[in-house]
Amino acid sequence: MLSPESATVVRATLPAVGGALDEITERFYGTMFAEQPELLDGLFNRGNQASGGQRRALAGSIAAFAQALLTDPDARPDALLSRIAHKHAALGVTEDQYTVVHKYLFGAIADVLGDGVTPEVAAAWDEVYWLMAGALIAMEARLYQEAQVDPHHPWRQWTVVERREETPDAVSFLLRPADEDTVPAARAGQYVSVRVRMADGVHQVRQYSLSGAPGDRLRRITVKRVTSVADAPEGEVSNQLHRTARTGDELTLSAPFGDVVLDEGDSPLLLVSAGIGCTPMVGMLEHLAGTGATRPVTVLHADRSPSGHALRADTRRLVGRLPGARAEFWYEEDAATEPGARTGLMDLEGLDLPADAEVYLCGSLPFMRAVRTQLLQAGVPARHIRYEVFGPDLWLAHTEG
Repeated sequence: MLSPESATVVRATLPAVGGALDEITERFYGTMFAEQPELLDGLFNRGNQASGGQRRALAGSIAAFAQALLTDPDARPDALLSRIAHKHAALGVTEDQYTVVHKYLFGAIADVLGDGVTPEVAAAWDEVYWLMAGALIAMEARLYQEAQVDPHHPWRQWTVVERREETPDAVSFLLRPADEDTVPAARAGQYVSVRVRMADGVHQVRQYSLSGAPGDRLRRITVKRVTSVADAPEGEVSNQLHRTARTGDELTLSAPFGDVVLDEGDSPLLLVSAGIGCTPMVGMLEHLAGTGATRPVTVLHADRSPSGHALRADTRRLVGRLPGARAEFWYEEDAATEPGARTGLMDLEGLDLPADAEVYLCGSLPFMRAVRTQLLQAGVPARHIRYEVFGPDLWLAHTEG
């Protein structure tokens, strides 16, 4: 894929470019938004820009892609690209926007690296960029076609038919299309984007996993209110949905996307989550129960307390409907109030986990890193472990392979 001449240059300059990527991406976003502020309206997440998460994710994906090309020049890192393509499709990213990104990204590279960007270096990294962009454009075109979505008009209205308070900080919305048009099919484990107009008139988009079975005309999402912490502001969209979205209101949604989906085999399943990471797992359980699945299922979940565990009753109900299914819960506080629950952080030691299980992980990055390490130590192959991340995938470059 990468020409031998460019591969030689990229290999020689990757340490310098990789070491400067954080500065490069910071300058890239700063210049692009200063000159084209409309891109912040409905495309880029202002919270991730403020925290630096999007910048770090972009830097990691570029470095990972370049390294993959050098490691195996005849292969394409489709696992890395697929995740990005699904995120882009859920935002309505279009082919022409890759040209805009190219302009500002390579301007930032030239500014940061200065005289180090010779014509040969520029040409080599230009080849890397368009290999990555071309692959993503093709993948996204296929995703749009499969979902029957026009990327220039990716949004449609859905009506809230039920609002259910799950915990003090989590609420579920049951939705149905506001029109009679065909609804794109969903798979258990996928997410939708929700587009919300903020008080200042700017639209913001966030992804939420489908927390119910992917039915034909009804979809459920569960939204946790994101509170402010030292290094990140409160969640704009989650707080607005909590404050304002009521039964009868309309929400603007994308088609469902996401490549971490429940496989249709018969091997044992291990669904592992923490906090609001339970949402795709409950969607998978709803699908399994609704289709009469008989495969062994083990649900492992960690949370602050039983009262803060969203969809806990649904999880218990669905596990009870599945033959051979079991659930184990860990709580940092008040574990004694939930029958059979364990106290503290999730610890897999002593659990009887099938080595041939297909594993699905969802939660914070520290949680998933810790659990993945335990799973590998327990003999579960890395290729059997799939994970879903809310927001920029800051783990992607470190877990491929």
